[in-house]
Amino acid sequence: MNTSTRTLDPSLSETVHRTLQDYLETLGDQEATNVYRIVLDEVERPMLEIMMRHTHGNQSRAAQCMGINRATLRTKLKRHNLL
Repeated sequence: MNTSTRTLDPSLSETVHRTLQDYLETLGDQEATNVYRIVLDEVERPMLEIMMRHTHGNQSRAAQCMGINRATLRTKLKRHNLL
């Protein structure tokens, strides 16, 4: 990836950083609660959807690509109502 592309396409961590900062600023004086779970859910669901599509629904392949075991993948799919 060249430098000009990097400017147009920020890294995932930069995007999360900026989005989380915006989220907290939007809350203002309200107490931030369950931020960890909110962030994980927001990132995890699209990742699961994309990996399942990429592997044509093959859970074993998706789990292998993600570096988790199949049982963990199934638990995550159930949590996000994707199974």
